[in-house]
Amino acid sequence: MKIFRGFQHPDLAKPCALTIGNFDGVHRGHQAMLALLNSEARHRGVPSCVMTFEPHPREFFAKRTHNSKLAPPRVANLRDKLDELRRCGVDQCVVLRFDEQLANQSPQAFVQEVLLEGLGAKYILVGDDFRFGKQRAGDHHMLTQMGQQLGLDVGKMNSYEISLPRSMDKRREAPSKTVCEAVSSSAASPVHAPLRVSSSAVRLALSQGQMQEAAQLLGRPYAISGHVVYGRQLGRSLDARTLNVRFKAQSAATQGIFVVLVHGLSPKALHGVANFGIRPTLDPSDVNGGKILLETHCLDWPSGLSMEGGYGKIIKIELLHKLHDELKYDSLAALQKGIQDDCIRAREWFKHHPST
Repeated sequence: MKIFRGFQHPDLAKPCALTIGNFDGVHRGHQAMLALLNSEARHRGVPSCVMTFEPHPREFFAKRTHNSKLAPPRVANLRDKLDELRRCGVDQCVVLRFDEQLANQSPQAFVQEVLLEGLGAKYILVGDDFRFGKQRAGDHHMLTQMGQQLGLDVGKMNSYEISLPRSMDKRREAPSKTVCEAVSSSAASPVHAPLRVSSSAVRLALSQGQMQEAAQLLGRPYAISGHVVYGRQLGRSLDARTLNVRFKAQSAATQGIFVVLVHGLSPKALHGVANFGIRPTLDPSDVNGGKILLETHCLDWPSGLSMEGGYGKIIKIELLHKLHDELKYDSLAALQKGIQDDCIRAREWFKHHPST
């Protein structure tokens, strides 16, 4: 997949079959839309193209109005979004900077200047809730009318639903905190409830620590990837070295302590336990500045890799099960004891899930 920053690029193929959206998480609804887009692109003999935005438009408006509540927590960082779009077979992706100029562009100007002149779109596929242009004035109906006048084919993808066991319904209580309770809950009623797949539904599942439901909505385990960076190196003194990956977003859809799988350090995925959040026990003025960090401790370090061998590598962390929320410990000794307890509980979880 070719990736372009902006649409004014000489290597950008024109014409194309296009879809537009934030695609946060690239969940199963997105995947169904991308499959249809690829089919329409092949039928027309043009490349499939995704236009997405960075930052998320609601992050832009949150910053402009100084109201952080307007911005939804991110499901995925840009790296993971692009990786998933690539896996879905998209030919090219245009990452468009969402700024003041784009926010104030009328729907008509957006279609003419960006979609037609900029991208040469011949076919556009959008969701049933698609809105565009200044103050979100444009919708699917307006786009269809403009398409008829401009010779542009417009398709609409309706909501995508899946059936989940009633025990996984988003209205249930927060996850239990012990492995025994988690195992016993799997025997709940198998009655199924339909659920509309959306980034909001994924965020809700993640915010409740319902990692199995999130995986059902995403079509894969929830994962975060990135370069391993240097941190405060406090884990060395606590006998719990960590792999640190930064999550570059204003807020994340989930936080807490998780049982995880680590990919990218050895041929086989490694078992681990991870802290995803802002580390409330530590001084917010430390090297990470209170920013969101994914700190992962491998339960067993690969024998062929030096203790410094993780730095600079790109790893992927699958968050499989939430143990508990982040805790603020009174001392480093209490933090060390908490890490040891979490490692014990993570090993116990893997014993109950041997196929993981």
